[in-house]
Amino acid sequence: MKAEITPQEYEAFKTFLQDACGILLGDNKQYLVKSRLRRILEENSLNSLGELLERLKRPGRSNLKEVVIDAMTTNETLWFRDNHPFRILQEKLLPEFAERKNNQPLRIWSAACSTGQEPYSVAMVTEEFRRNRPGRLRDVKIVATDISKSVLEVARRGEYEMLAIGRGLSPERQKQFFASSANGGWQIKPQIKSMVEFKELNLLERYLLGKFDVILCRNVLIYFSADLKKDILTRLHASLNPDGYLILGASESLNGLSHLYEMVQCHPGIIYRKK
Repeated sequence: MKAEITPQEYEAFKTFLQDACGILLGDNKQYLVKSRLRRILEENSLNSLGELLERLKRPGRSNLKEVVIDAMTTNETLWFRDNHPFRILQEKLLPEFAERKNNQPLRIWSAACSTGQEPYSVAMVTEEFRRNRPGRLRDVKIVATDISKSVLEVARRGEYEMLAIGRGLSPERQKQFFASSANGGWQIKPQIKSMVEFKELNLLERYLLGKFDVILCRNVLIYFSADLKKDILTRLHASLNPDGYLILGASESLNGLSHLYEMVQCHPGIIYRKK
């Protein structure tokens, strides 16, 4: 990117990004945009953010749009992130559903799943529960979605470098649920991988995924405006089965939606039950 980003270009890009995927860029984030889009501009022989925006307006530029969104999406993740949600799942929710559902299918949605660490962590916790309670929760399906095709490709492969494996995964779980791969990485074992189905999904668009007993939508709503958060949380509510649970990130809350969800204190941690 040869030219500095003008205020007009930055405002136009903020509008494009929010319309495309909901991300609300703050003021004075020009440096972030410039660093993340530099390679895209070079590969497309573009000299400025304004030229990129003009290119994006042309018909048939969906691939370029996907690449730009991918570059601007934060895909920070690790195994068993924040720990509390997985403890709550293991100690409260899985036992509750094991009794309540009487071996009917249990469906869990991991929204904004990035490279797969969250849904695979959920699968590991579920497998550990089933080993301790033989015959219970025999039919568990985890649907994991993200807007980024590139991170979904990584997630579907289920193969991770040692650096990624070391972020939150205990040696015991690594040994139990992973096998070393030929290229020096670690491959998640089939019994865990088969529990998770990955799909491309933009949280701003229609959800055609069916109903769920548990939805994890963590550390993604912080990037959206207040109106978009409310819209997404309302639609997540519609995607939950009666008395289903929503799990948000540690810094996220349900402002103004107490008529839809009941707060459940789990000491530590908070989850939300559908009313």
